[in-house]
Amino acid sequence: MKPLAPELADARTSRRGASTKWWHAGTRPDYRFSLANERTFLAWIRTALALIAGAIGIDQFASHLATPPLRLALSLCLLAVGGLLGGLAYRRWAGAERAMRHDEDLPRSLLLPLMALVVTLIAVVLAGFVISG
Repeated sequence: MKPLAPELADARTSRRGASTKWWHAGTRPDYRFSLANERTFLAWIRTALALIAGAIGIDQFASHLATPPLRLALSLCLLAVGGLLGGLAYRRWAGAERAMRHDEDLPRSLLLPLMALVVTLIAVVLAGFVISG
């Protein structure tokens, strides 16, 4: 990571004053790392959209899968997880950007084990619906 030239850093600080936003603090990371972080963010967003699409699909097209209240419950769970994942994806992206700007270790992400657990639970529930249906 290349630090800003001193004259640019001073100009940025004086222009923004004491309330410098986090994305202007520290040193600018190598753009390749920022772009990789952005691609990871977009992958999490695609996963969130897939969960939301799955919720709509179960609600609208799987009438034979289970009773209406069970389908509704599963759809609402998928919608909630998809929405939460979208918000958490931004927090993860911002945390990684902050860490790169301050030359710190990347923050540990709880999204990976959380999503593994959620996907496993959804698969087990859907398998139960398919077997019983």
